[in-house]
Amino acid sequence: RRKMIRTLTCIECPVGCEITAETENGEVKSVRGNSCPRGRMYAESEVVCPRRVVTSAVRAENGEMIPVKTSKPVRKSEIFAVMEAVKHIKCRLPVHLGNVLVKNISDDADLIVTGNF
Repeated sequence: RRKMIRTLTCIECPVGCEITAETENGEVKSVRGNSCPRGRMYAESEVVCPRRVVTSAVRAENGEMIPVKTSKPVRKSEIFAVMEAVKHIKCRLPVHLGNVLVKNISDDADLIVTGNF
């Protein structure tokens, strides 16, 4: 049996609760210190399989840099693969907020444009 206790600062809202999560064999056994259900969900995800929204920029054919992000969080272990794919993308203008540049870039997340260009 492998027991671990991690202390986290919740990033789900401005309160920033200090949360303690206890796991055993990779399974969450308890979460304490959260003041709302979002804190519990954040802690459970963070200790089992942390995820992040990836933000970056891709180059348009005219050389302009276009801001992009993943449509939802991807596993932290996949961030370098996402960034490797992003650096090879070129887009044609015009693009608009929410346009999908790459469908399913990772973990069912799309790469979307975050502005109008």
